[in-house]
Amino acid sequence: MRTRDKERLLTEVTSRLEQELNPLSVEHLQENLASSVYHELYRLRHDASPEERREGVPFWKSIRDDLGRAGERELRGHHKTIVKRYSEEICGNFDERIYGVATRIAPKALGLIANPISPLKLLGGVNNLPGFDDALVVQGCVDKIQRLKDKGTLIFLPQHVSNMDSLVLGYAIYRLGLPPVIYGAGLNLFSNPLVGYFMHNLGAYTVDRRKRDPLYKRVLKEYATMTLELGYDNLFFPGGTRSRSGAIERYLKLGLAGVGVRSYVNNLKTGRASPNIYFVPVTLSFQLVLEAETLIDDFLKEVGKSRYIITDDEFSQASRVYDFMTQLMRLDSKVFATFSEPIDPFGNLVDDDGESLDPRGRRVDASKYVTWKGSYATLDDRDREFTRDVSERVKTAFTVDNVVQSTHVVARAMMDLFRRANPKLDLIRLLRMGGMVSDFPVAELLRELDSLMERLRALQTASRIRLAPELLNGSADDIWTDAARHFQTYHREPVLTRRGDRVFVNSRALLFYYQNRLEGYGLEAWSGLSPGLDRYHRNVGRG
Repeated sequence: MRTRDKERLLTEVTSRLEQELNPLSVEHLQENLASSVYHELYRLRHDASPEERREGVPFWKSIRDDLGRAGERELRGHHKTIVKRYSEEICGNFDERIYGVATRIAPKALGLIANPISPLKLLGGVNNLPGFDDALVVQGCVDKIQRLKDKGTLIFLPQHVSNMDSLVLGYAIYRLGLPPVIYGAGLNLFSNPLVGYFMHNLGAYTVDRRKRDPLYKRVLKEYATMTLELGYDNLFFPGGTRSRSGAIERYLKLGLAGVGVRSYVNNLKTGRASPNIYFVPVTLSFQLVLEAETLIDDFLKEVGKSRYIITDDEFSQASRVYDFMTQLMRLDSKVFATFSEPIDPFGNLVDDDGESLDPRGRRVDASKYVTWKGSYATLDDRDREFTRDVSERVKTAFTVDNVVQSTHVVARAMMDLFRRANPKLDLIRLLRMGGMVSDFPVAELLRELDSLMERLRALQTASRIRLAPELLNGSADDIWTDAARHFQTYHREPVLTRRGDRVFVNSRALLFYYQNRLEGYGLEAWSGLSPGLDRYHRNVGRG
């Protein structure tokens, strides 16, 4: 956020929320303020650090104590103070110098720490060092997205796998020659001091998911709206938080993405030269996932009632991040960032010129969608329908652009064998207690892999999924060997272990996590099994 825009944004957010209060009576003002006081004092008492309590409790108590005697002017003043307080807390920063350092050094630094480098190689210069570029595969509709950057403002909607996502996606966007994005980051992402420093100075604004105050959520939404109106590309995670099960998100939270319609309307009203807003779904795929152990354990503890925020996972531990990157590079792993077809705020695909297309591929005037009684306007019920249409497009994109890798396929094949060998146990009990049979001949696993790959290749031919290049023509033995190399390395407990001519399940939870990448493709019916996650899926993509 440029300094001049930062001041303008803070002023405008406060002004807009003040205008919303104009028609409210004194009683309603008191109720709104009382709600804010209640939610924040409760949070400070039950979910805050001592430093937060020392600073925050006196502030909120002073407002509470004044509510009964304050007049309308004082109540509106309190409201303005709270909005300003929230806005300043949320507001991000962008330092071009740090951005320059990060984009030049970070990829090489990752390569350097993750690869043994001889002094002789170091003498060859920085350009000769291994880098993250080799591990990151950027693909999809990249040419169209590059053309759209001059046609309007982009909102990237990535599937959320790991806290590494924002770092990987930020670098992928840089690789495409696009400007840096602004994005909301949960407080837990700042727990790693080094990563937190860069995030704070590279466009991340703070999202405190502990805050339940409706006014805070209004400030957050208006802040995001204003960044789009100022022409800053944005990044939202429509799943809300990381998928704890490892499955592709099916139930999206696109409330924040709904600001696309609002900012588009405001752009039209102000006559902005490039008013268009474009959503770009992005699917990320890792061979290994940094926080897989914590995420799946949390999911299995109590489906549907697990913690919303995880603050003590592997991402907060510098040694685990180092180990993860080391194994990623040494194993020649690939991270895929697949950019899907862009869509407008109403769920329509767009052409190369950024013009909206109807289902028959004909150009349509997008401004007509937000015209009401001769003027541009936002209408809550109508705009929610637009958001639902966007959600369906994004879910489809996540499914068809999901890149399947060896760890996902082997985990799926092994899990199918595991479930068929223990038919009397339902899925969750099997994972919690284990079955009578937990090891299988290698030959049986390879036969299962052959059958599974035949089905997956058919799905790719039908454009319903993507396969990593090594899966297209690789033999079952090659796929198993590659997955086994990965499963034996990073995690504290190997997912699978081969002893002689048999393969043993060591971590049922991790096996389940990695196989879940293939949920939602009808593979259960094909393999003769009952549905896997369907009974639990409303609670699956949360984390």
